[in-house]
Amino acid sequence: MTERFNRLVEKWRRFRRRPANERALILRAILFLQITRIALRVLGFRQCKKKIENLLGSHPRSPSAVPLETATKITRAVRSAELHGLGTPNCLERSMALWWMLRRAGIAGELHIGARKSGSRFEAHAWVELAGEVLNDSADVHIHYARFDAPIAASEQIQVPRRLT
Repeated sequence: MTERFNRLVEKWRRFRRRPANERALILRAILFLQITRIALRVLGFRQCKKKIENLLGSHPRSPSAVPLETATKITRAVRSAELHGLGTPNCLERSMALWWMLRRAGIAGELHIGARKSGSRFEAHAWVELAGEVLNDSADVHIHYARFDAPIAASEQIQVPRRLT
C-alpha cells in the first residue's frame, strides 16, 4: 500500500510541476476520453461521430494553416490522459477523443479505421492523421492494418467490433 501511495504522490507532483496550460489540456483530455467512452457505448460509432460534428459546427482549418506544435501538444495530452487517467481506453476511444479535441481547436485531423485478419480473427484499429502523418500511433500502422481508403464519414454505416486493440 505504501509503495502504491508513494507512486501516486509522485505522479501528482510531476503533474503539478507542468505548466498550467498543459495541466488544463490533460484534464480536458481525461474528460473527453470519458465522454467519448460513454457516448460510443450509448450511441454507437456513427451517431457519436455525427453528434460531435454537429456540436462543433464550423469546419476546421486546413492542416497547412495549423502549427504542428498545437496538434502535438493535444496528442501528448490525450496520451497522458490515457496512461494516467481513468480506465484503459481502447484505440477507438483514444482516437475519437483526439480527433474531437483537434477539431475543437480548429485542426483538421482525420479519423481512420483499418482492419486485418490475424489467423481466424478479424481485428480493427483506429488512429488519427494530420496531413498524412499519423499522430497517435506508429507511422507504419498502414503496414499492419489495411486502412479504409478515406477518413470515416459520419454518414457511413460500419460495424466495429466491441473491443478494439
